[in-house]
Amino acid sequence: MNKTYLQALNEGLRQLLTTMPEAYILGEDVGTYGGGFGVTKGLVADFPDRVLDTPISEAAITGVATGSALLGKRPILEIQFSDFLTVAVDQIVNEAAKIHFLSNGEQSVPMVIRAASGSGTGASAQHSQSFENWFSHVPGLIVAMPANAYDAKGILVSAVRNNNPVLIFEPKSLYKTSAHVPDELYEVPLGQAKTVVSGDDLTIIAVGRMVEVAKTVVEKASCSIEIVDPITILPLDIDTLASSAKKTGRVLILTEATKQSGISAEILAQLIEAGFSGKMKRLGGKFMPISAAKSVELGQVPTEIEISEAIDTLLRDD
Repeated sequence: MNKTYLQALNEGLRQLLTTMPEAYILGEDVGTYGGGFGVTKGLVADFPDRVLDTPISEAAITGVATGSALLGKRPILEIQFSDFLTVAVDQIVNEAAKIHFLSNGEQSVPMVIRAASGSGTGASAQHSQSFENWFSHVPGLIVAMPANAYDAKGILVSAVRNNNPVLIFEPKSLYKTSAHVPDELYEVPLGQAKTVVSGDDLTIIAVGRMVEVAKTVVEKASCSIEIVDPITILPLDIDTLASSAKKTGRVLILTEATKQSGISAEILAQLIEAGFSGKMKRLGGKFMPISAAKSVELGQVPTEIEISEAIDTLLRDD
């Protein structure tokens, strides 16, 4: 049946708590309040000892989660806005991501961090950033950004079952969007991209929220366009991305995060290293803080008009 992104996550969390005694949820307002966006709504009633409200300290929350993971628990940590990951960077980057390596593989940190990410809600400069670029640079982390309700639940299940720290960026502008989501537990593999729409003339590699924007553009296009969603940003499934690129000969990479030192540049570089020599273009967020004014905010990430113009440029004969 169809479920919203929020409902899919809530269902997945409930089923994981039911089937995995070592799993628990912690974060600010995840209990009675139900989480910053309602993802954990109702869970504390059934799991009062495993849905834990915490103080307002992302560094402390992440440190507790890391320590408990080392002791055999499987913490699922909610960061209300991905912007607040900046407060927890030391614990994530210098501790959780490094422990497996520093212990010579003897210890692991099976921790999941969920973080509401990106623009689209008028939440302004300190609550609308896209930090997937930052964390995809860190060895020892797995970084994913599911773009629909089905993938959101499946990636969550895979992440909680994984023995490494996994950071899941959830585009908050997608929380109310719906897709078919099975009632049972299932996994969407980490590190595996998927073709969303098949085509022959051009490949769009779209990340997160940009997948839905790309689909809208493609529905109106007169040419045959393929859309590929990496889903996992670290590690990248470059084989699938390169296969599509070589098939169509033209690639447009779309990200909500800024182009500057970003994942779009990494995808482009890896495509070239994989032997792709066709036409390429990137569109990303503008290199500026996100505005609180929705009329301005909408133009700070790739728009349908900009995407259509980029497609026309790539399809134009040399």
